[in-house]
Amino acid sequence: MGHSEPEIKAFLKARRAALDPAELGLPDGLARRRVRGLRREEVAQRAGISVDYYTRIEQGRAPAISDSVVGGLARALRLTPSEHTYLRNITLPRPRAGESAEPDPRPAVRPEIRQLLDAMDATVPAFVYGPGMDVLAWNRLGARIGLDYGTIPEDRRNGPLLVFLDPRTRDLHPDWDEIADDTVAGLRAEIGRHPGSTRVCRVIHELLERSEEFRRRWEAQAVQERTRGTKRFRHPEAGELVVTFEAFTLPADPGQTLCTYTAEKGSPTAQALRILAGAGAGADADASAVV
Repeated sequence: MGHSEPEIKAFLKARRAALDPAELGLPDGLARRRVRGLRREEVAQRAGISVDYYTRIEQGRAPAISDSVVGGLARALRLTPSEHTYLRNITLPRPRAGESAEPDPRPAVRPEIRQLLDAMDATVPAFVYGPGMDVLAWNRLGARIGLDYGTIPEDRRNGPLLVFLDPRTRDLHPDWDEIADDTVAGLRAEIGRHPGSTRVCRVIHELLERSEEFRRRWEAQAVQERTRGTKRFRHPEAGELVVTFEAFTLPADPGQTLCTYTAEKGSPTAQALRILAGAGAGADADASAVV
């Protein structure tokens, strides 16, 4: 996973196959084509590059690809902004094999961010995620709404690993399939965001080996960065919770994201969160946890 050729090839082939030539006004519809989607020469023409150059890009043999070429490919393949960013990042030059063999150090969470988690503890579950969607820090209410990360070994405090390998997440999330789809798409975006990260690679490798549900979704080549939305939790004490989540990139902390869950004022979920916060107030001397 440290090298980009497999990712480039799989992604471009999948995006070519996803396009309907007829919708783009191209001749020889699906009935006369040996494979689905666009041919290499059609993508090259739409991107304004030679077929030979496109072929070398798709095979991961192009040494340097300009932003203008990546932009042309994004337009030719009708990529979303997240997919465009992903393509840009996986085509960047990589270290040679063996140069990034050492594990990535686990990022430290600043004391100021821990204070922010503490300040939200009475009403807002909050978390800090790092590369590979590792859970780096959380407040007490964050542990109360879902899994208690303090009881989970550090190397297993990872969103994708928990979603696909910890059976408790299926009970916790009534919309587990949607959560799983979003997790895989987000993890693929992580490759683009942290192309040389050994942690990202190890998480993906483990899931490919151990989870058929993950493998099936991974092969779909979806790339999506969801920074907001709604989630449902099935809490064993509080019942169903419906929260809005927001993800905020921390500019001073590269690779770290603050995620918050809030509920509509006066809603049953808002009331339940206050009860959960009160019930957990004496459970920990420190309001936030960080590793």
